[in-house]
Amino acid sequence: MTTGPARCGEQELRTLFLFEKLAPDQLARLCRDGRVEWFDPGPVYREGDPAESFYSLFEGTVVLSRRVGGQEVDVSRTSVPGVYAGAFQAYLGDQVPQVYNNSLRVTERSRFFVLPAEAFARIMHEWFPMAVHLLEGLFFGFKNTQEAIGQRERLLALGSVTAGLTHELNNPAAAAMRATSALRERIARARREFGELAAEPNLGEDLAHLSELQDMTVRRAGQAPPLSPLQAADLEDEVDDWLEEHDVTDGRQLAPVLVQASLGTDWLDDIAGAVPEHLVGSALNWLGCTVEAELLLGEIEDAIHRVSALVGAAKQYTQLDRAPYQNADVHELLDSTLLLLAGKLGPDITVVRDYDRTLPGIPGYPAELNQVWTNLIDNAAWAMHGGGGGGGTLTVRTARDGDRVLVEFRDTGPGVPPDVRSRVFDPFFTTKPVGEGTGLGLDIAWRIVVNRHGGDLRLESTPGDTRFQVRLPIDPAQPDTPQESR
Repeated sequence: MTTGPARCGEQELRTLFLFEKLAPDQLARLCRDGRVEWFDPGPVYREGDPAESFYSLFEGTVVLSRRVGGQEVDVSRTSVPGVYAGAFQAYLGDQVPQVYNNSLRVTERSRFFVLPAEAFARIMHEWFPMAVHLLEGLFFGFKNTQEAIGQRERLLALGSVTAGLTHELNNPAAAAMRATSALRERIARARREFGELAAEPNLGEDLAHLSELQDMTVRRAGQAPPLSPLQAADLEDEVDDWLEEHDVTDGRQLAPVLVQASLGTDWLDDIAGAVPEHLVGSALNWLGCTVEAELLLGEIEDAIHRVSALVGAAKQYTQLDRAPYQNADVHELLDSTLLLLAGKLGPDITVVRDYDRTLPGIPGYPAELNQVWTNLIDNAAWAMHGGGGGGGTLTVRTARDGDRVLVEFRDTGPGVPPDVRSRVFDPFFTTKPVGEGTGLGLDIAWRIVVNRHGGDLRLESTPGDTRFQVRLPIDPAQPDTPQESR
C-alpha cells in the first residue's frame, strides 16, 4: 500500500547507481517526470499486471517472486539502494507484452523512486538511442537464437528417438523375415513328407488318421509348459534315445525340434501306437515339419507383437492423438521413452526401473514431459559412455514426495564438477565437446518442468552417483500461459 508521494531530491537521486553519472538537467527531468513514494509492508505490484512504472529503491527491503503453478516462489530479497524492478523493458514498446514479469513486495516501510513507464521509454530513446538499439538487438537476438537452437535441440531429441526406434524395429523385422524364409522351406518339406506317406500302398484309414495326429500334436505343443535349460537337456537325451531305438532317420535333427515344443517320449509313444510300425519314421518327420512350422509361426507372431509394442510406444511418446493437457500415467511415459531410447543406451548400460506403482496420474503435458525424460536420459547415457567406463547403470525411480510425484534419473557416470553444478540449467551452457551439445537440453527441461508444470528440477551429483530429480505437483492449478523467461 502506498502512503503518498514525497519530495524528489536531485542529489539523493544521484546516490542511486543507475543515475550517478547523469547531468544536473537530466536529474531535474527525472524528478519532474517521476516521484518518490513510500510503501507500507505488502505488495507493490503483481506479476502479469500491466507494467505501468519503473521502481528504484531508496531505502527498505524488497522481495521479488515468481508464480510457479499456483504458488509464489521468492527469487530475490535485498535492501541494497538502487536496485530496480518493474517496467524496465518499456523501451521495447509494443514489440513485447508490457506486463510485470514478477511480483514485488516490501517487508518493511520502504521508499522508491517511481518513474512512469511512458516517461522511462521516452527518456531511454532520447538520452541513449545507441544503447536502446544495442539492447533491442541483444534482447531479440538472444530470444531468436534461443528459439532456433531450442528447435534444433528438439530435433536432436527426436533424432535420438528415431534412431532408437529404427534400431529396435530392425530386430523384430529381421527376425520375422528369417522365420518367414524358414517357414516357407518347412512347408515345402512337409508337402514332400506327406507326399511320401500318401504314396504308401494300402494306407486307407491310416492316412485320414494322420490329420487327427497333426491336430493333436499342434494342440499339445501349444499347451506344454516351458522347460528350464536343465529340463530341456534331459528331455532331449530321452527323445534322442527313443528315436535311435526306433530307427528313425534324422533323429538327431528331429529331437531338438520336438523338445523345443516340449514333446517327449509319451507323445512319441502315442504316435508309434497310432500308425503302422513301418510308417513311424515318416510320420514323425512329417509331424516334425508341422511342429517346426508352428514354432516359426510363434516367432513371427512375437516379432509382430514387438513391432506393435514399438509403434504403441512411439504413439505414447508423441501423444499425437491425445489432448495436449491431460491426466497422464508417469510410468507409461517413462516406459515409452526408455523403449524408444534403448538403442541410444546400448547393451552396456543396464536400466533399472524402481517404480512406485501406487502413484496417481499427473495432470500435465505428456508430450513435453517425454521430452524432459529424453533430455535427462540422453545426458545420462552420454555421461556413462563418455566417462571412460564404457557403460554403467541408469536407475529410474518414482516415488511420492508430499503433494508431488518424484521422478529421479540416477546414473553411475563420473558426475558433474562442483564448479559448474549451479550453471547446468543455464541456456547455452554445456560440458559436452564442441558440436556435441547445444546447451539447451537442460534449459528446455527446466522450463517444461518449472514454468509449464509448476514443478521442480534439481541436480545432486558425486562421482559415480548423479541424480536429476523432477518433482511434479499431483494436483496443480490450471496451466498458465507458457512463459518465455525465468
